Amino acid sequence: MNCEHVRANLLDRLNEQLSAAEQAGLDAHLAQCPGCRQELESTRQVWQRMGKVTAPEPRPQLHTNFYAMLDSFQEAEQAKQKRSWSGIVERIQGLWTSALMGRLAYSLVLVAIGVAVGYWQQGRQTPTLAYQQQIDTLSSQVQEMRQMMMLSLLENPSATERLRAVSYTKEISDVDGQVIDALLTTLNNDANVNVRLVTLEALAELGHDARVREGLVHALSRQDSPLVQVALADVMVKLQEKRSIKPLRKLLQQEGINDLVKSKIEHSIRQLS
Repeated sequence: MNCEHVRANLLDRLNEQLSAAEQAGLDAHLAQCPGCRQELESTRQVWQRMGKVTAPEPRPQLHTNFYAMLDSFQEAEQAKQKRSWSGIVERIQGLWTSALMGRLAYSLVLVAIGVAVGYWQQGRQTPTLAYQQQIDTLSSQVQEMRQMMMLSLLENPSATERLRAVSYTKEISDVDGQVIDALLTTLNNDANVNVRLVTLEALAELGHDARVREGLVHALSRQDSPLVQVALADVMVKLQEKRSIKPLRKLLQQEGINDLVKSKIEHSIRQLS
């Protein structure tokens, strides 16, 4: 077993993914090769540092503030309905004259009969349908508010606020093209590595979308952080995106590429080939 083969399998060695025979051969080589032992130790240190990278949790007040906003919205809608009903009553009172009382009473009797017949035929389906429509409308409006808040926070100069914006992706049930474009732009251009890593995680959850997969493949050539490069290579393997093989090979040709990144990319290419 030569040095090149050993270094290509150091990550598998650290993750205990080698077979017993491969493990024994690699350990035998390490016992005789100081350079490979030093490479293993460097790889272990970098890998441990990467494992300590964590995404900040959303503030505890997030859900409280959101539901407070939702309660205010519902109260405003209820007040609007009450004002509308009051206006109708006032207009009816203005038209209520003695000359119209007889005809109006007769008309009301006919309307009451019609309503009773309709209610008898339909049971409770109409109230249920109206209630469901209100719920659907409110749910749609809440989704729009979440999306607007997310897009707005992605422009915030604070990295913590941008991390919070990316976390909203999990609460948006129907992610559209505008959100996907904003996430891809953040992945490619954000100055903070942690923000890019969390954005990549959010995009990986949307990997079923062809637009997301294509954007992640193009993002490979735009990353300068070793941490993001390694994480992106992992995502390509997870999605089994074979179109990423060519840009991954181009990464290997970059000058000064980190040895750990090089080893990881070579491993990813083998898994995708």
